[in-house]
Amino acid sequence: MRLLLSYCFAVIISINILTAGEPPKVLIITAHPDDETGFAATVYKVTHELKGKVDLALVTNGEAGFKYSTLAEDIYGAELTDEAVGRELLPTIRKKEIMAGGKIIGIHNYYFFDQKDTHYTLDCDTVLHQVWNVTWVREKLRELILREQYDYIFCLLPTPETHGHHKAATILALETVSALLPEQRPIVFGCSVTEKTDTTKTKFTGLDGFPLTAVKSGKPSFMFDRTQKFGYKDNLNYKVIVNWLIAEHKSQGTMQLAMNRGDSENFWFFDINSPTSIPKIEQFFESLKKNNFKKKEY
Repeated sequence: MRLLLSYCFAVIISINILTAGEPPKVLIITAHPDDETGFAATVYKVTHELKGKVDLALVTNGEAGFKYSTLAEDIYGAELTDEAVGRELLPTIRKKEIMAGGKIIGIHNYYFFDQKDTHYTLDCDTVLHQVWNVTWVREKLRELILREQYDYIFCLLPTPETHGHHKAATILALETVSALLPEQRPIVFGCSVTEKTDTTKTKFTGLDGFPLTAVKSGKPSFMFDRTQKFGYKDNLNYKVIVNWLIAEHKSQGTMQLAMNRGDSENFWFFDINSPTSIPKIEQFFESLKKNNFKKKEY
């Protein structure tokens, strides 16, 4: 059962160790409803094949998406592209959409922080210093991480050209984790999506002014191949799951165009993580490569 949870929970401080054979626990921390599409295939694999648990902490209410709601006006019976109407109705609509998509990929619990989604910007400082209640957000993230003892946190990679809200959500996740004791820290990944046909390789060593985002190697350490084949005559792959998830975000008309691409989900290992966690991570990603679908005779 998918649960919409409030923040009335006790904080439990204990060592976060994944014992052999224990299903992984993952927390997604993102800014907007639909950002989770960036790691949809990995999440599906974790929940459906590894029997792990994935929760989602969503920072904003998604209200600024009204510009892209033209096609959804008939579906929802409202003039969502009118800014006043969209900002009033979209927070509820987009929560329903993300939970419908979450049912497909297996998200268990949702934590909505309801910070303002003001407008598109590349500037993360705007929301961090003027819009969001970052002290409150960090405290709620801290309580959640300590309570649930996650193994991994998935965020979007905070590249200079990405949305400022995406960058801000990842920065808050890194700030929260870095303030914990070393034995309490989940492993934090920044995630990006690429095509196999990409001729230029993204190099990311960190976001200027935010040393916690540093990635010394400048490249992703792990990846999940969405094009892994399975099913009858190997005619299926995990891009089907991504398409299903995107289709649930009907209030955002650009999703099918902007997000319906990408062959691999890339995971960047932030330098704040302990190097001693590498064997555990390698085991985790090796398990994601295995095809656990049973072969059937037709």
